[in-house]
Amino acid sequence: MVLEVENKIKKFLINNIVPLFMILVIILTIPVSGLSMEYIIQEIILRLSRNLFLVLSLLIPIIAGMGLNFGIVLGAMAGQLALILITDWQIVGLQGFFLAIILSLPLGALMGVIGGVVLNRAKGREMITSMILGFFINGVYQLIVLYGMGKIIPITDESILLSRGYGIRNAIDLKNIRRALDDGIILQIGNFSIPILTIIAIVLFCLFIIWFRKTKLGQDMRAIGQDLEVAKSAGIAVDSTRVIAIVISTMLAAIGQIIFLQNIGTMNTYNSHEQIGMFSIAALLIGGASVAKASIPNALSGVILFHAMFILAPRAGKELIGSAQIGEYFRVFVSYGIIALVLIMHQWRREKEKAEERRKALELVQNSGRGEDK
Repeated sequence: MVLEVENKIKKFLINNIVPLFMILVIILTIPVSGLSMEYIIQEIILRLSRNLFLVLSLLIPIIAGMGLNFGIVLGAMAGQLALILITDWQIVGLQGFFLAIILSLPLGALMGVIGGVVLNRAKGREMITSMILGFFINGVYQLIVLYGMGKIIPITDESILLSRGYGIRNAIDLKNIRRALDDGIILQIGNFSIPILTIIAIVLFCLFIIWFRKTKLGQDMRAIGQDLEVAKSAGIAVDSTRVIAIVISTMLAAIGQIIFLQNIGTMNTYNSHEQIGMFSIAALLIGGASVAKASIPNALSGVILFHAMFILAPRAGKELIGSAQIGEYFRVFVSYGIIALVLIMHQWRREKEKAEERRKALELVQNSGRGEDK
């Protein structure tokens, strides 16, 4: 009995080492930072509404056994292209926001098809392949934005063009749709402002994920995620289902990037999308997700913990050492370190499972051999 309890505690600690570490860091940095709980909670509400949609877009490829989709940056680029167009057309408010989403969806679907086809050629190595694919498509995106827009793609608003007459400026003011969704309906509870429309969009997305898992397509993806060869033997169209998973994830990431940027109010044309994949994945993993398993609670708790660290680390660094930059370095260190730790633990678990399977197979052979001797 005692051994069983010890094993359960050990398993719990191994499975939740990352969120437990983050909770400890946050508890230690809250008093050091000197920030009030009111300020911290309001900032977390703001960052939840800004980032959660992007993090949730990672879940469907994990269901399909494709691991952490670093390729959501493809969707982010699709969203940014749509934002450039609606800024040029001077469409404002919620109309501009929803038009940007409509324009981003076919672009995101195209990016997703490209990503899905490439990842089908790299089964078992989807994560590193999606990361490298993101770098490649980023080059194409920059070529289009820097040389194509204003030359091949007509841009009439000279304020977003470079002085040479073509190419988009490094920073674009999204004043036409700044906080269009967030400020649509605001619920004021005491000193806390809650963006109701954004929360509704996130809740609808969560309900979509719950519903999607129960559909035939969702069940097929789960079967593929559990065992690709068995799913293929059962008659599931493995390759096309995996492509659909990436297409859905990329389209949702495009919407998530538009929600993110309307909240910020400005867009760095050439850099806004670059860290989206890394930070979203770090947030999901901090919430207790793994390469093979992730859920909505993992995404929610991960965004809260990750962005609590974003709020507290620079201030704690300034109070302790006199430099907020120390907190920034710590934040980046944790982001990359968490991803590395989870990938190492995933590989360790796989090796452990394989060793256990080999041991069981050997025992079976030995037992059958004893039976024949008798």
